[in-house]
Amino acid sequence: MAQEVASRGCGVLAERVAAFPGTQPVLLRSYDGPEGRGALPEPSLKDAAFTYDNALAAIALLACGKQAEAQRVGDALVLAVAKDRAGERGRLRNAYRAGLVGEPLPPGWWNDKAGRWEEDSYQVGTATGNVAWAALALLTLHEATGKASYKETAAKLLRWVVANTTDPKEPGGFTGGVHGFEDAPVRIGWKSTEHNVDLVAAFGWMARLDPGGGWDRHAAAARAFVDAMFRPGTGHFLTGTLPDGVTPNERTSGLDAQLWPLLLEGAPAAWTPALAYAAKAHGAEGGLDFNDDRDGLWVEGTAQGALSAKAVGQADLAARFLAELAKEWSPGGYLWATRKPSITTGLAIGPDSTTADFLYYRHPHLGATAWAVLAATGWNPFTGKRVP
Repeated sequence: MAQEVASRGCGVLAERVAAFPGTQPVLLRSYDGPEGRGALPEPSLKDAAFTYDNALAAIALLACGKQAEAQRVGDALVLAVAKDRAGERGRLRNAYRAGLVGEPLPPGWWNDKAGRWEEDSYQVGTATGNVAWAALALLTLHEATGKASYKETAAKLLRWVVANTTDPKEPGGFTGGVHGFEDAPVRIGWKSTEHNVDLVAAFGWMARLDPGGGWDRHAAAARAFVDAMFRPGTGHFLTGTLPDGVTPNERTSGLDAQLWPLLLEGAPAAWTPALAYAAKAHGAEGGLDFNDDRDGLWVEGTAQGALSAKAVGQADLAARFLAELAKEWSPGGYLWATRKPSITTGLAIGPDSTTADFLYYRHPHLGATAWAVLAATGWNPFTGKRVP
């Protein structure tokens, strides 16, 4: 089953890059249309290439042995850092327009009724976790190619994180990033376990490449936050804090907060029960749900569960999750994001949201496909190595 998922996933990722002939930098559209082909009709999503999804795709392509294709995606991320329209260096937007990249711009659309160009306030913002994932993709590319520009750009990204999201308030760590437009940016006060796990990996990787750069101190700050979010009595991680950056968020459970710590280099055995907690609290339709309402299988998260199970030596569980992934191929090649028409996450898209409006829908998804490749090939994106 793993070989089948890897073969199909690697094939579609390489095909999507090859659809743009040449060697020019490219960003891949995150979602296909509802029938598994073409683009979605929603203006904000039809040509959206989310930074997180493309960082995952670059890493997955390297896991597939598709270095040239991975470099085209990585080169687009480098270009986006160097040519941000606000003139900032080291910042990435949460999403860009898909396709060949010359001038990296966020997605947008013309509103006929209002007579104006519009953009999405989340897409033009900068989430800390997305920056960390882009840095991880570039560090993976640096190790594969030896190109200094990848490491240098990763360092710029991580310096942006330090300068803009460091929070000295207990339990320390790094806040969620920046939401909204350049003329009125909103600093996000909450801190995410998932974001800080990403940063433990990214800062730790930079510390290995640049021992005198002070990166180990930042890795320790992120790790201290992750440690503070673990609850030994129940064997699970909290999602993070409330917007004050201090009060633990006890309201919901997040799957990535349970699984990703297990992929960190040197993850303590005491954290391993988080996988069993995830299987119980998030189990749905033979796989895993994003949150603990268990309202449907989240394909990306089920792939994360498969890789995490491999990492802690639970091969049977990994195989069961991979078998569920193999049921979710769309006609266009990507895996569906969900099995049901939609599932909840319990989270809000941004600070201007009035409800938990972050949902996943049954659209073919680049991110889900990339995670499935990582799970099937056993590639750990936090270390750049295959799990034992």
